[in-house]
Amino acid sequence: MMKEVFVSGRTELAGNHTDHQNGRILASAIDLGITARCETNGSGVVHINSEGYEPFDIKVSQLAVNPREFGTPAALVRGVMDGFDEMGLAIGGFNAEISSTLPAGAGLSSSAAFSVLIGKILSELFNGGKVEPVVIARLAQRAENKHFGKPCGLMGLVCALGHTLYADFKTNEVEPIEADFDSMGLTLCLTDTGGSHAGLDTSYARIPADMIYIANMFDKGVLGDVDPEEFRSKGWDPSNRPVRRAMHFFDENERVPRMRDALKRGDGQEYMRLMNESGRSSEELLNNIVTSATGDTKLLQGLKKSEELLSGKGAWRVHGGGFAGCVQALMPKEYFAEYKEEMEKIFGENSCKEIKLV
Repeated sequence: MMKEVFVSGRTELAGNHTDHQNGRILASAIDLGITARCETNGSGVVHINSEGYEPFDIKVSQLAVNPREFGTPAALVRGVMDGFDEMGLAIGGFNAEISSTLPAGAGLSSSAAFSVLIGKILSELFNGGKVEPVVIARLAQRAENKHFGKPCGLMGLVCALGHTLYADFKTNEVEPIEADFDSMGLTLCLTDTGGSHAGLDTSYARIPADMIYIANMFDKGVLGDVDPEEFRSKGWDPSNRPVRRAMHFFDENERVPRMRDALKRGDGQEYMRLMNESGRSSEELLNNIVTSATGDTKLLQGLKKSEELLSGKGAWRVHGGGFAGCVQALMPKEYFAEYKEEMEKIFGENSCKEIKLV
């Protein structure tokens, strides 16, 4: 019997590069996502026909990591199935027709959403729909890390749960949040600056590697397990890149619950103030805006234009991993039309989209 499965994309609200260090995040599912029409096929082969990609097949009996697939949808399918199989969950052959409203590479977690979608398909078709969303999210992360070659954290949990949430990956606290920028008179938007993510794997990987390097100095595996005050008590050289990135982690990790609280009480002004703090920290300490790997400055251009348009009015920050992709901006509704017009003069028609939280 044909089934339809939908998974939302997500927008990061706070917690830039904190998730992979057992830190805190604030993120939300959005009104864009990925849909699959799927059914079992009684064979040992998965057939995927995904809009915008070449169709491909995966044999259920061949789930080992294939380095030649790194960065491809096939790797994600194979990886999620491998995780299900390792946990003793049922898998099998199926056909899936997949369509998406998520722009690839725009920082809306399209790879995580796709991985979660495969997990939900396997849950629905072979496990009675009973696999918990948190389990699906962790298996999706495992597929991205191990099979896809992307050292991401667990912010894809938002795709699996499908709403706005605050999460602390050290304590395993997950809190659903009622979030509504409309009621605050604010518009949230993302501008895709058009920078390519190609060639950025090393730049992305250096961020968690630098943070882990500092954590190891305290005999810890990740920065989330390091005492912030013990870190700050050391006489660090701030010109050192790993040190700056650790400084960003601790500052950002403490900012996330403050942004959560501002969102919960509907305090748009305080939220925007903290959002700008987060953006400055990413630019100045995390340094995930421009990389020598590509020399691409489109993201920087988008941030500088946003500052020109919104200074004293709204907020702007890098969205997601950085080095390319999107600028996230939040502003009173009356400024959005002008902001969109000016950003699209630079980055093209429909590059700036209003985003609704769900």
